[in-house]
Amino acid sequence: MGLAGFGLVAADWALPPPDPHARALSSEVLDRDGYLLRAFATPGGTWRLPARLDEIDPLLQRMIIAYEDRRFASHIGVDPVALARAAGQLATRGSIVSGGSTLTMQLARLMEPRAGRSLGAKLKQMARALQYERRLTKPEILSFYLTLAPYGGNLEGVRAASLAYFGREPRKLSAGEAAFLVALPQSPEIRKPGANRAEARAARDRVLDRMADAGVIAADEAAFAKAEPVPELRRALPVLAAHAAEAAQRSHPGQRIIRLAIARDLQAKTETVVR
Repeated sequence: MGLAGFGLVAADWALPPPDPHARALSSEVLDRDGYLLRAFATPGGTWRLPARLDEIDPLLQRMIIAYEDRRFASHIGVDPVALARAAGQLATRGSIVSGGSTLTMQLARLMEPRAGRSLGAKLKQMARALQYERRLTKPEILSFYLTLAPYGGNLEGVRAASLAYFGREPRKLSAGEAAFLVALPQSPEIRKPGANRAEARAARDRVLDRMADAGVIAADEAAFAKAEPVPELRRALPVLAAHAAEAAQRSHPGQRIIRLAIARDLQAKTETVVR
């Protein structure tokens, strides 16, 4: 390793990026089979549930990579092809049609939100992306992005969004639902349910068109998905065995995962009968 390379490595370790593992997560009370009974917001009031890739619909994962960063598997955190394309669009059209940010760069921005869109901020984001690629695997980067992406209000990550907008975990989604979750983080406050339904639908449909063009879904599947309604309202997150879950959380302060002997489906049926 030359002197310059040694200097870069030394700088990398002297100025490490924020650790995504340290980000506060919502605590969860699970049933005996590991299904969510109730979640609690973080101390800052955010609903932020960790996204494990084996519990997220593979279609959603393919869509996010195809839409946001199609060379995700091969780049080192920065995609020179995408950056060159964005620079060319800026030079010829005066605006950027397709951005040059990779998913790793977006993770860096989520970990260190920037006040503006200056060149210095973008260069720092790129440097952080290179650092994250040295420290994390590709699945870890995707998982953290899916945990931290903004989905409107105090919702972060696809699990909280899926529960709030569709009423269920994102283990299995329709093409329309998956496309909606891909489109929302670009303008979460404008496109979230209850804000601008027409804009939300148009953004979802643009994702579906791109997915059809990229071969992620068939053209007829995209057309069928466009007929799906977009969510109109935000739902309450699950609150089953509410008192038992709250008592369990008080009894285990600081513990993020608490498991009860309750069966979720039986509890839901019992609460329906009681009501």
